[in-house]
Amino acid sequence: MRHNKKFNHLSRTSAHRKALLANMTVSLIMHKRIKTTLAKAKALRVYVEPIITRAKENTDHAHRMVFSDLQNKEAVKELFGTVMPKVGDRPGGYTRILKTGFRLGDNAQTCIIELVDFNEEWLGSSKKTDSTAGGKKTRRTRRSSGKKTLDEAPKTVDAEKTANRESNASADSIDK
Repeated sequence: MRHNKKFNHLSRTSAHRKALLANMTVSLIMHKRIKTTLAKAKALRVYVEPIITRAKENTDHAHRMVFSDLQNKEAVKELFGTVMPKVGDRPGGYTRILKTGFRLGDNAQTCIIELVDFNEEWLGSSKKTDSTAGGKKTRRTRRSSGKKTLDEAPKTVDAEKTANRESNASADSIDK
């Protein structure tokens, strides 16, 4: 019987499960978002959030404890260097799970798990286009946007007509 055993064992032994969650945590910290199944994402959330909370104290002991869980120096450096300044003031809930549908092979429900403060679309800080930047409106035309210099004199009507005749004549000779 499984009385009071509430966490998902993910059909793995305890050593395999611990290694799986540690590797997924390293990937999440390094890449800020990973794609996985919903069951693994929910188990990962339970595993990674206490690690991030422990990393809020920037002490040697916290570094050692996080390293004992992850066994990856680069991930620990990334966690304390770039992740903590963004999530340091957050009281919890460092991850977000976005469901993406079902996998074709085995119909497992897939999702994306990501660190909350690193998603630019949800934060609304994505780059704005030139037409909205600074409140200036710009016109898009087919002509070149370069300004005319003093050396370039505007064409007269006669010069434009001759240029049109020449281009029409060359187009007629190509057609024949």
